[in-house]
Amino acid sequence: MKYGSIILEKKEYVYIKRILNISGYVGNHEIQKSLIKFTEELKTAHILDEKEFPVDVVRLNSIVTVSSGENWKKTIQIVQPSEKDIKNNKISILTPMGAALFGYSVNDIVKWDFPTGIKELKIIEVTQQAKEKILLY
Repeated sequence: MKYGSIILEKKEYVYIKRILNISGYVGNHEIQKSLIKFTEELKTAHILDEKEFPVDVVRLNSIVTVSSGENWKKTIQIVQPSEKDIKNNKISILTPMGAALFGYSVNDIVKWDFPTGIKELKIIEVTQQAKEKILLY
């Protein structure tokens, strides 16, 4: 891991903690497991101000290209739950894939327990989109 632990921008950290509390980890058992692991990672995360935040770290609205060995390569965007759109590869932060990648950086290898089993994903590229307002419920 490039930075030693996951990295979050201060406002996004507050937002994510809030939506995790509101969500109550609803959903099936596999999603619950993933969100519990994500919550544990948040406990040791580096929290940075916007101006200090590295451009190669996955955050809300980042477009991320990941690969899993030789099997597949996919580009997705990590978004707020209200913005998810599977047809357009927009994945909610509250999904196993969104939680797995969030806070990691380019070239990091993420080992995560997905509904289909434990997988290792390599982050190939991270592109930051223009910042949209975070909707606070």
